[in-house]
Amino acid sequence: MLRVAVVGSGPSGVYTAQSLVQQSLVPGVRVDVLDRLPCPYGLVRYGVAPDHEKIKSLQQNLRAVLEDERIGFIGNVEVGAGGLTPARLLELYHAVVYCVGAARDRRLGVPGEDLVGSFSATDFVSWYSAHPDAAGNGFGVGLGGRSAVVIGVGNVAVDVTRILARGADELRPTDVPHAALTALESSRIRTVHMVGRRGPGQAKFTTKELRELGGLPGARVRVEPADLALDPAFADPSGLPAVNRRNLEVVRAWAEDGDADLAGDADDADGLKGSEAARSIRLRFFLRPAEILGEDGRVAAVRFERTEPDGAGGVRGTGRYEEIEAQLVLRAVGYKGVALPGLPFDEATGTVPNAAGRVLRDGAPALGEYVAGWIKRGPTGVIGTNRPCAKETVTSLLSDAAELAGRTVAADPQAALRDLGLEPVAWPGWLSIERAEAALGRSLGRGPVKIPDWAGLRAASRDGGAQGA
Repeated sequence: MLRVAVVGSGPSGVYTAQSLVQQSLVPGVRVDVLDRLPCPYGLVRYGVAPDHEKIKSLQQNLRAVLEDERIGFIGNVEVGAGGLTPARLLELYHAVVYCVGAARDRRLGVPGEDLVGSFSATDFVSWYSAHPDAAGNGFGVGLGGRSAVVIGVGNVAVDVTRILARGADELRPTDVPHAALTALESSRIRTVHMVGRRGPGQAKFTTKELRELGGLPGARVRVEPADLALDPAFADPSGLPAVNRRNLEVVRAWAEDGDADLAGDADDADGLKGSEAARSIRLRFFLRPAEILGEDGRVAAVRFERTEPDGAGGVRGTGRYEEIEAQLVLRAVGYKGVALPGLPFDEATGTVPNAAGRVLRDGAPALGEYVAGWIKRGPTGVIGTNRPCAKETVTSLLSDAAELAGRTVAADPQAALRDLGLEPVAWPGWLSIERAEAALGRSLGRGPVKIPDWAGLRAASRDGGAQGA
């Protein structure tokens, strides 16, 4: 028998487990998928926007893998805490594959970044996705203003812009937690600026995500023609990849739409124009954040430097500045991996040094230790990119199988985890959380609603949800 632990139950972890049982020539392979949360699915549960039901339905595919009799889910187990070091984990299993993602957001590095009302988009996503680490975040302060600035032009920036501009009635049928729904329902934000330092031809969002901004009820998109004129590709996009050309077509249509000025140009003192439902989304390009300006310790505006193409695919500053009023600032400029105590880590890339998934210690492969997903390759690609990434790592692991199987490991890893004082949540505990979330939703007149705190999740996993609801 070959026992393998996969640390992380998001797509990369689940695809790794699936690949292990499908590719293995060892008849007795068994895989435990560990997670620090008592809930599986990683960013599919806690990173995909609640109104993206089609993408969230991927949970059913991941669920089918975790219900395989050769695969077990063990939640509420954090590697690096409670004595469960990578070295100790390797004593329990023949091999360990780390699929821990990239949990840290990148910072802007500008003055005022820590003012009240300035957050990472990662924290905002965690809040409206009911991640238990996000419980209590004070987004209500920023939502009480009339203007928000989202810095970044990738899919995360599009997601948070869409949530800010979407009406609460449209989010009520989703699993967004009750506290977040209530705060968004009370939001007074009427203008959302999504700002990038480069042009639309270099933006990282996908066309499908971008188009969704133009289909929000009660919201209109505005694009500044002067921004677009700075992008050499705007006049002739033929040299761009297909997705970038499609993005430019969407942006061009918005720029040419004379009705795109519907909201936000002549806001009254309360930040409203016409009906209270009217919202404006403004896409801005070639603006680089220079400083977040404050008033009484809170965000009041963002100062941007105008940039221009440098002729080499990047941008340079022009020395000209403009300010955009904001009471809420969300930075969405990328993710970065976090070092796991006991594993080697490359701070520059935010990854664990590896060769085809094998962890490298002092430049040499460490038998029994592997990585897959963002912690292996960096925060690149889409959910499907994790499949070939996982397959490569599993191929490396299985080629080591003969040597790995000779190691002596624990007969019952879960019992060993309990001996360390941990309280593992197995698959039945997760099913109890699901029942508790369904009950919570019924009590609120909604569908299933996520439990947003650690205590509630743990209680639900133990008793079927009486306390969690």
